[in-house]
Amino acid sequence: MWTKIVPIAAFITSVSLTGGTSYAAPTAPVGGEALGSHGLVSPDGVKKPPKSKATSYVIADVTTGTVLAAKDAHGRYLPASTLKALTALTLIPKLDKNRVIRPSRNACNQEGSAVGLSVKAKYKVDDLFKGLMMSSGNDAAMALAETNGGLDKTMRDMNAEAKRLQANDTVAKTPSGLDKPGQSSSAYDLALIARAGLANPDFKRYISTKTAKFPAPKGKHYEISNHNKLLWRYKGMIGVKNGWTSKAKASFVGAATRGGHTIVVSIMRHEGFFWDEVSKLLDWGFSVRGKATPVGKLVDPIPERQAAPQPQASTSVTPAAQPALLDRAASEQTSSTRTVGAVVIGGGLLFGLIWLAYGMRRKRGRSRL
Repeated sequence: MWTKIVPIAAFITSVSLTGGTSYAAPTAPVGGEALGSHGLVSPDGVKKPPKSKATSYVIADVTTGTVLAAKDAHGRYLPASTLKALTALTLIPKLDKNRVIRPSRNACNQEGSAVGLSVKAKYKVDDLFKGLMMSSGNDAAMALAETNGGLDKTMRDMNAEAKRLQANDTVAKTPSGLDKPGQSSSAYDLALIARAGLANPDFKRYISTKTAKFPAPKGKHYEISNHNKLLWRYKGMIGVKNGWTSKAKASFVGAATRGGHTIVVSIMRHEGFFWDEVSKLLDWGFSVRGKATPVGKLVDPIPERQAAPQPQASTSVTPAAQPALLDRAASEQTSSTRTVGAVVIGGGLLFGLIWLAYGMRRKRGRSRL
Protein backbone atom coordinates (compact mmCIF):
# COMPACT_ATOMS: atom_id res chain seq x y z
CA MET A 1 0.00 0.00 0.00
CA TRP A 2 1.23 3.49 -0.77
CA THR A 3 0.35 6.94 0.38
CA LYS A 4 -0.14 9.79 -2.04
CA ILE A 5 0.58 13.28 -0.75
CA VAL A 6 -2.43 15.45 -1.59
CA PRO A 7 -2.45 19.22 -1.02
CA ILE A 8 -5.23 20.51 1.23
CA ALA A 9 -5.81 23.34 -1.25
CA ALA A 10 -7.18 20.77 -3.68
CA PHE A 11 -10.20 20.38 -1.41
CA ILE A 12 -10.72 23.70 0.39
CA THR A 13 -10.50 26.77 -1.78
CA SER A 14 -12.28 29.41 0.29
CA VAL A 15 -14.17 29.79 3.56
CA SER A 16 -17.05 32.19 3.99
CA LEU A 17 -16.82 34.63 6.92
CA THR A 18 -20.62 34.86 7.19
CA GLY A 19 -21.11 31.52 8.85
CA GLY A 20 -21.22 29.12 5.89
CA THR A 21 -18.55 27.45 3.82
CA SER A 22 -18.23 28.33 0.16
CA TYR A 23 -16.13 26.65 -2.49
CA ALA A 24 -14.61 28.57 -5.36
CA ALA A 25 -13.80 27.02 -8.70
CA PRO A 26 -10.56 25.00 -8.46
CA THR A 27 -7.41 26.60 -9.82
CA ALA A 28 -6.38 25.24 -13.22
CA PRO A 29 -3.39 22.88 -13.00
CA VAL A 30 -0.06 24.33 -14.03
CA GLY A 31 0.56 23.43 -17.65
CA GLY A 32 -3.04 22.86 -18.69
CA GLU A 33 -6.42 21.57 -17.56
CA ALA A 34 -5.87 18.03 -18.86
CA LEU A 35 -2.87 17.60 -16.59
CA GLY A 36 -5.16 17.67 -13.56
CA SER A 37 -6.34 14.18 -14.42
CA HIS A 38 -5.18 11.27 -12.26
CA GLY A 39 -5.46 8.85 -15.16
CA LEU A 40 -3.65 8.55 -18.46
CA VAL A 41 -3.88 11.58 -20.74
CA SER A 42 -2.66 11.03 -24.30
CA PRO A 43 -3.39 12.59 -27.70
CA ASP A 44 -5.89 11.21 -30.19
CA GLY A 45 -4.82 10.11 -33.64
CA VAL A 46 -1.59 8.41 -32.57
CA LYS A 47 -0.80 5.16 -30.82
CA LYS A 48 -1.06 5.12 -27.05
CA PRO A 49 2.12 5.33 -24.94
CA PRO A 50 3.64 2.01 -23.86
CA LYS A 51 2.35 0.63 -20.58
CA SER A 52 4.30 1.55 -17.45
CA LYS A 53 4.12 0.36 -13.86
CA ALA A 54 4.87 3.90 -12.68
CA THR A 55 2.05 5.49 -10.68
CA SER A 56 2.81 8.84 -12.30
CA TYR A 57 4.73 9.96 -15.37
CA VAL A 58 5.21 12.76 -17.91
CA ILE A 59 6.57 12.61 -21.46
CA ALA A 60 7.44 16.01 -22.90
CA ASP A 61 9.32 17.71 -25.72
CA VAL A 62 12.04 19.82 -24.07
CA THR A 63 12.64 21.80 -27.24
CA THR A 64 9.07 23.11 -27.52
CA GLY A 65 7.88 22.56 -23.96
CA THR A 66 4.85 20.54 -25.09
CA VAL A 67 3.62 17.67 -22.91
CA LEU A 68 2.96 14.67 -25.16
CA ALA A 69 1.39 12.34 -22.58
CA ALA A 70 0.97 12.13 -18.84
CA LYS A 71 -0.43 10.05 -16.03
CA ASP A 72 -1.28 11.77 -12.73
CA ALA A 73 1.16 14.52 -13.73
CA HIS A 74 0.58 16.64 -10.62
CA GLY A 75 0.29 13.79 -8.14
CA ARG A 76 2.54 14.60 -5.18
CA TYR A 77 4.91 11.82 -4.14
CA LEU A 78 8.19 11.39 -2.30
CA PRO A 79 10.92 12.23 -4.85
CA ALA A 80 13.90 10.34 -3.35
CA SER A 81 17.18 11.28 -5.04
CA THR A 82 15.54 12.87 -8.09
CA LEU A 83 15.32 15.91 -5.80
CA LYS A 84 19.10 16.25 -6.22
CA ALA A 85 18.36 17.73 -9.65
CA LEU A 86 16.79 20.72 -7.86
CA THR A 87 19.75 20.86 -5.45
CA ALA A 88 22.19 21.09 -8.36
CA LEU A 89 20.09 23.56 -10.34
CA THR A 90 19.83 25.82 -7.27
CA LEU A 91 23.45 25.72 -6.14
CA ILE A 92 25.45 25.65 -9.38
CA PRO A 93 24.95 29.41 -9.98
CA LYS A 94 25.67 30.23 -6.33
CA LEU A 95 28.94 28.36 -5.74
CA ASP A 96 32.36 28.81 -7.33
CA LYS A 97 33.11 25.41 -8.86
CA ASN A 98 36.86 25.91 -8.26
CA ARG A 99 36.44 26.63 -4.55
CA VAL A 100 38.19 24.04 -2.37
CA ILE A 101 36.52 22.81 0.84
CA ARG A 102 37.12 20.25 3.55
CA PRO A 103 33.78 18.56 4.39
CA SER A 104 32.42 18.41 7.92
CA ARG A 105 32.04 15.17 9.81
CA ASN A 106 28.27 15.68 9.62
CA ALA A 107 28.43 15.74 5.81
CA CYS A 108 30.67 12.68 5.65
CA ASN A 109 28.37 10.67 7.94
CA GLN A 110 25.10 11.14 6.02
CA GLU A 111 23.02 7.99 5.76
CA GLY A 112 22.15 6.29 2.48
CA SER A 113 24.02 6.45 -0.81
CA ALA A 114 27.39 8.20 -0.64
CA VAL A 115 30.29 9.11 -2.89
CA GLY A 116 32.73 8.54 -0.02
CA LEU A 117 33.71 11.97 1.34
CA SER A 118 36.40 12.05 4.02
CA VAL A 119 37.24 14.74 6.57
CA LYS A 120 40.89 14.03 5.72
CA ALA A 121 40.51 15.11 2.08
CA LYS A 122 39.85 18.38 0.29
CA TYR A 123 37.45 18.71 -2.63
CA LYS A 124 36.58 21.24 -5.27
CA VAL A 125 32.92 22.22 -5.46
CA ASP A 126 33.08 20.80 -8.98
CA ASP A 127 33.96 17.39 -7.48
CA LEU A 128 31.03 17.62 -5.08
CA PHE A 129 28.57 18.23 -7.91
CA LYS A 130 29.93 15.17 -9.71
CA GLY A 131 29.50 13.15 -6.54
CA LEU A 132 25.97 14.51 -6.20
CA MET A 133 24.70 13.86 -9.72
CA MET A 134 26.79 10.86 -10.79
CA SER A 135 27.02 8.81 -7.57
CA SER A 136 23.91 10.24 -5.89
CA GLY A 137 26.03 11.10 -2.85
CA ASN A 138 23.99 12.21 0.14
CA ASP A 139 27.31 13.21 1.70
CA ALA A 140 28.02 15.47 -1.30
CA ALA A 141 24.54 16.99 -1.00
CA MET A 142 25.13 17.98 2.62
CA ALA A 143 28.65 19.27 1.90
CA LEU A 144 27.26 21.50 -0.84
CA ALA A 145 24.47 22.74 1.44
CA GLU A 146 27.00 23.62 4.15
CA THR A 147 29.20 25.38 1.59
CA ASN A 148 26.16 27.43 0.56
CA GLY A 149 25.78 28.80 4.08
CA GLY A 150 24.05 25.95 5.86
CA LEU A 151 21.12 23.58 5.60
CA ASP A 152 18.38 26.08 6.46
CA LYS A 153 19.58 28.61 3.88
CA THR A 154 19.90 25.93 1.22
CA MET A 155 16.36 24.70 1.86
CA ARG A 156 15.07 28.26 1.49
CA ASP A 157 17.04 28.65 -1.74
CA MET A 158 15.80 25.35 -3.17
CA ASN A 159 12.15 26.07 -2.39
CA ALA A 160 12.49 29.57 -3.82
CA GLU A 161 13.94 28.08 -7.01
CA ALA A 162 11.04 25.61 -7.21
CA LYS A 163 8.56 28.49 -6.98
CA ARG A 164 10.47 30.44 -9.64
CA LEU A 165 10.17 27.44 -11.97
CA GLN A 166 6.45 27.13 -11.08
CA ALA A 167 7.18 23.66 -9.72
CA ASN A 168 4.44 24.17 -7.16
CA ASP A 169 4.08 20.49 -6.22
CA THR A 170 7.65 20.47 -4.93
CA VAL A 171 8.54 21.00 -1.27
CA ALA A 172 12.21 20.37 -0.42
CA LYS A 173 13.06 19.34 3.13
CA THR A 174 16.50 17.80 2.47
CA PRO A 175 19.20 18.51 -0.15
CA SER A 176 19.62 14.78 -0.81
CA GLY A 177 16.04 13.65 -1.25
CA LEU A 178 16.13 11.41 1.82
CA ASP A 179 12.54 10.90 2.96
CA LYS A 180 11.23 13.52 5.35
CA PRO A 181 7.62 14.38 6.31
CA GLY A 182 6.22 17.10 4.09
CA GLN A 183 8.72 16.61 1.28
CA SER A 184 7.16 16.11 -2.15
CA SER A 185 7.41 16.57 -5.89
CA SER A 186 5.54 15.44 -9.00
CA ALA A 187 6.35 14.00 -12.40
CA TYR A 188 5.42 17.37 -13.92
CA ASP A 189 7.76 19.25 -11.60
CA LEU A 190 10.64 16.85 -12.25
CA ALA A 191 10.23 17.49 -15.98
CA LEU A 192 10.24 21.27 -15.33
CA ILE A 193 13.39 21.02 -13.21
CA ALA A 194 15.12 18.83 -15.78
CA ARG A 195 14.28 21.21 -18.60
CA ALA A 196 15.72 24.16 -16.67
CA GLY A 197 18.82 22.14 -15.78
CA LEU A 198 19.48 21.15 -19.37
CA ALA A 199 19.83 24.85 -20.21
CA ASN A 200 22.78 25.09 -17.79
CA PRO A 201 26.07 23.84 -19.32
CA ASP A 202 27.56 22.70 -15.99
CA PHE A 203 24.38 20.86 -14.98
CA LYS A 204 24.34 19.13 -18.35
CA ARG A 205 28.03 18.21 -18.01
CA TYR A 206 27.55 16.61 -14.58
CA ILE A 207 24.55 14.49 -15.56
CA SER A 208 26.08 13.26 -18.84
CA THR A 209 29.51 12.27 -17.46
CA LYS A 210 29.80 8.48 -17.36
CA THR A 211 32.96 8.08 -15.27
CA ALA A 212 35.28 10.46 -13.44
CA LYS A 213 38.24 10.47 -11.07
CA PHE A 214 37.26 11.47 -7.54
CA PRO A 215 39.66 12.80 -4.85
CA ALA A 216 40.69 10.66 -1.90
CA PRO A 217 42.91 11.37 1.15
CA LYS A 218 46.68 11.76 0.68
CA GLY A 219 46.32 13.13 -2.83
CA LYS A 220 44.95 9.89 -4.26
CA HIS A 221 41.92 9.35 -6.51
CA TYR A 222 39.39 6.64 -7.30
CA GLU A 223 36.88 6.26 -10.12
CA ILE A 224 33.15 6.91 -9.80
CA SER A 225 30.44 5.96 -12.31
CA ASN A 226 27.11 7.51 -13.19
CA HIS A 227 24.14 5.62 -11.73
CA ASN A 228 22.03 6.34 -14.82
CA LYS A 229 22.23 3.04 -16.70
CA LEU A 230 20.66 4.54 -19.84
CA LEU A 231 23.82 6.54 -20.52
CA TRP A 232 25.28 3.23 -21.71
CA ARG A 233 22.08 1.72 -23.11
CA TYR A 234 20.02 4.38 -24.87
CA LYS A 235 21.10 6.24 -28.01
CA GLY A 236 21.29 9.99 -27.42
CA MET A 237 20.83 9.76 -23.67
CA ILE A 238 21.90 12.93 -21.85
CA GLY A 239 21.12 11.84 -18.29
CA VAL A 240 19.48 13.61 -15.35
CA LYS A 241 18.72 11.60 -12.17
CA ASN A 242 17.28 8.43 -10.70
CA GLY A 243 16.31 7.70 -7.10
CA TRP A 244 14.97 5.10 -4.74
CA THR A 245 13.94 4.74 -1.10
CA SER A 246 11.76 2.11 0.53
CA LYS A 247 8.96 4.66 1.01
CA ALA A 248 9.27 6.55 -2.28
CA LYS A 249 9.96 3.46 -4.41
CA ALA A 250 11.77 4.07 -7.71
CA SER A 251 11.74 7.46 -9.38
CA PHE A 252 13.55 8.76 -12.45
CA VAL A 253 13.85 11.77 -14.73
CA GLY A 254 15.90 11.55 -17.89
CA ALA A 255 16.32 13.22 -21.26
CA ALA A 256 17.68 12.16 -24.64
CA THR A 257 18.39 14.01 -27.89
CA ARG A 258 17.83 12.77 -31.42
CA GLY A 259 17.66 14.74 -34.64
CA GLY A 260 18.08 18.03 -32.82
CA HIS A 261 15.11 17.45 -30.51
CA THR A 262 15.14 16.48 -26.85
CA ILE A 263 12.52 14.37 -25.08
CA VAL A 264 12.25 14.14 -21.29
CA VAL A 265 10.55 11.36 -19.33
CA SER A 266 9.87 11.53 -15.61
CA ILE A 267 8.36 8.72 -13.57
CA MET A 268 7.43 8.41 -9.91
CA ARG A 269 6.57 5.53 -7.63
CA HIS A 270 7.64 2.63 -9.78
CA GLU A 271 7.74 -0.76 -8.11
CA GLY A 272 10.71 -2.29 -9.86
CA PHE A 273 13.15 -2.30 -12.77
CA PHE A 274 12.16 0.69 -14.95
CA TRP A 275 15.02 1.16 -17.43
CA ASP A 276 13.36 -0.72 -20.31
CA GLU A 277 10.04 1.04 -19.70
CA VAL A 278 11.68 4.47 -19.77
CA SER A 279 13.45 3.55 -23.02
CA LYS A 280 10.10 2.67 -24.61
CA LEU A 281 8.47 5.87 -23.32
CA LEU A 282 11.33 7.88 -24.85
CA ASP A 283 10.95 6.02 -28.16
CA TRP A 284 7.25 6.82 -28.17
CA GLY A 285 7.95 10.49 -27.47
CA PHE A 286 10.32 10.73 -30.43
CA SER A 287 7.86 8.88 -32.69
CA VAL A 288 4.88 11.22 -32.04
CA ARG A 289 6.76 14.50 -31.57
CA GLY A 290 5.43 17.02 -34.08
CA LYS A 291 2.51 14.75 -34.99
CA ALA A 292 0.43 14.65 -31.82
CA THR A 293 -1.74 17.37 -30.32
CA PRO A 294 -0.13 18.34 -26.98
CA VAL A 295 -2.01 17.50 -23.80
CA GLY A 296 -0.27 20.28 -21.86
CA LYS A 297 2.81 22.43 -21.64
CA LEU A 298 5.93 22.77 -19.52
CA VAL A 299 5.58 26.37 -18.37
CA ASP A 300 8.42 28.86 -18.39
CA PRO A 301 9.97 30.15 -15.14
CA ILE A 302 8.61 33.30 -13.54
CA PRO A 303 10.68 36.26 -14.80
CA GLU A 304 13.19 37.69 -12.36
CA ARG A 305 12.10 40.90 -10.67
CA GLN A 306 13.88 43.99 -11.90
CA ALA A 307 16.29 45.40 -9.39
CA ALA A 308 14.82 48.25 -7.35
CA PRO A 309 16.32 51.68 -8.19
CA GLN A 310 19.06 52.67 -5.79
CA PRO A 311 18.36 55.76 -3.63
CA GLN A 312 20.21 58.88 -4.65
CA ALA A 313 23.10 59.91 -2.43
CA SER A 314 22.38 62.87 -0.15
CA THR A 315 23.82 66.21 -1.28
CA SER A 316 23.93 67.70 2.19
CA VAL A 317 27.37 68.09 3.76
CA THR A 318 28.07 68.23 7.48
CA PRO A 319 30.40 70.97 8.81
CA ALA A 320 32.94 68.35 9.85
CA ALA A 321 33.11 67.00 6.29
CA GLN A 322 33.57 70.37 4.57
CA PRO A 323 37.38 70.67 4.97
CA ALA A 324 37.89 67.17 3.57
CA LEU A 325 35.64 67.91 0.62
CA LEU A 326 37.51 71.15 -0.09
CA ASP A 327 40.83 69.30 -0.01
CA ARG A 328 39.42 66.63 -2.35
CA ALA A 329 38.08 69.28 -4.73
CA ALA A 330 41.46 70.97 -4.79
CA SER A 331 43.27 67.69 -5.45
CA GLU A 332 40.91 66.82 -8.30
CA GLN A 333 41.50 70.10 -10.19
CA THR A 334 43.04 69.66 -13.62
CA SER A 335 45.65 71.95 -15.14
CA SER A 336 42.99 73.47 -17.38
CA THR A 337 40.71 74.36 -14.47
CA ARG A 338 43.64 75.89 -12.60
CA THR A 339 44.55 78.01 -15.68
CA VAL A 340 41.00 79.26 -16.08
CA GLY A 341 40.88 80.09 -12.40
CA ALA A 342 44.10 82.10 -12.59
CA VAL A 343 42.84 84.12 -15.55
CA VAL A 344 39.57 84.92 -13.80
CA ILE A 345 41.31 85.99 -10.58
CA GLY A 346 43.94 88.06 -12.44
CA GLY A 347 41.26 89.82 -14.47
CA GLY A 348 39.34 90.66 -11.34
CA LEU A 349 42.40 92.19 -9.67
CA LEU A 350 43.23 94.31 -12.76
CA PHE A 351 39.67 95.63 -12.94
CA GLY A 352 39.83 96.54 -9.25
CA LEU A 353 43.06 98.51 -9.67
CA ILE A 354 41.69 100.44 -12.66
CA TRP A 355 38.52 101.28 -10.75
CA LEU A 356 40.58 102.45 -7.74
CA ALA A 357 42.76 104.70 -9.92
CA TYR A 358 39.71 106.19 -11.59
CA GLY A 359 38.14 106.97 -8.21
CA MET A 360 41.26 108.69 -6.89
CA ARG A 361 41.51 110.82 -10.07
CA ARG A 362 37.90 112.00 -9.70
CA LYS A 363 38.53 112.88 -6.05
CA ARG A 364 41.54 115.05 -6.95
CA GLY A 365 39.52 116.78 -9.68
CA ARG A 366 36.73 117.69 -7.25
CA SER A 367 39.22 119.11 -4.74
CA ARG A 368 40.47 121.62 -7.34
CA LEU A 369 37.06 123.21 -7.82
